[in-house]
Amino acid sequence: MELSDSIARLVEEVKDSVLTIATEIPHLDMLFGERPITGYGSGFVFSPGYAITNAHVVRSAARIVVIYPDGSREETEVLAADPTKDLALVEVSRGVRPLRLGDSDSVRVGDVVLAIGSPLGLPGPSVTLGVVSALGRTIAGGEIVLEDLIQTDAAINPGNSGGPLVNPSGEAVGVTTAIIPYAQGIGFAIPINTVKRFLEILKRYGRPIRAWIGVYVANISKQMARAVGLPVSEGVYVVKVVPGTPAHRAGIREGDIVVRAGSRDVRRVRDLREAIEDSVDRGYVDVEIVRGGRRIALEVPVIVEEL
Repeated sequence: MELSDSIARLVEEVKDSVLTIATEIPHLDMLFGERPITGYGSGFVFSPGYAITNAHVVRSAARIVVIYPDGSREETEVLAADPTKDLALVEVSRGVRPLRLGDSDSVRVGDVVLAIGSPLGLPGPSVTLGVVSALGRTIAGGEIVLEDLIQTDAAINPGNSGGPLVNPSGEAVGVTTAIIPYAQGIGFAIPINTVKRFLEILKRYGRPIRAWIGVYVANISKQMARAVGLPVSEGVYVVKVVPGTPAHRAGIREGDIVVRAGSRDVRRVRDLREAIEDSVDRGYVDVEIVRGGRRIALEVPVIVEEL
């Protein structure tokens, strides 16, 4: 009973911060002409006047309507979107209590979490309970690769995308983004620190950008290092180097281990990504790799794309 009461109180505390987002996407029907397709997602207010959702929820939408928990509606627009992070910032005018943002770096496997959103566009927030099943997951869909995701067994259904993953302290620690349709109990959320980084980039550059050098990498764990005999136990493993990119021309190869970038040690994928973003003004990033037990220092140009 105490657990049930605490969960109910937690939901009562945060539910008014969660929004339903309805979209209309233009569609040409061969029989009836142009008829918009209605889609649904979720979002949440994190600061007065602003809400976060997934970029894929609002992509290609000709009209976006925010539906508040009390059923009231307002039309809104996307202020900024980064499809590479699957995040979008939308404007809201109602004085909704913001949801506090937690620290996703402190999330542990086994932590209890709630997924709150509007599955299937049903009115009012729906709540599911689960645990953090794994950290640092990478998934690919279409042309987008999402890295460093939180995996959870809290039920996530179509329409949940963009809603918060909430910890027992009532803080958002993630943004639910994807499910595996042929599996049960496997859902993913973007870490809330990635959201903070998205907002920081907007503040710094005035727009979302993609800064990259042309590598796909994966986290290295101590268990993985022991199992395959890697020369280091921390860093990120280069899974793929895109031909013709700065990383390829600088001499980075598949199988290299990136241990330092810019002014920071690289212990996870996010460290490398943020070091590259921090090097935009310089135009290049200093990278240190381990190859065959040797440390090699490289200077890699940074490519910047507006999104």
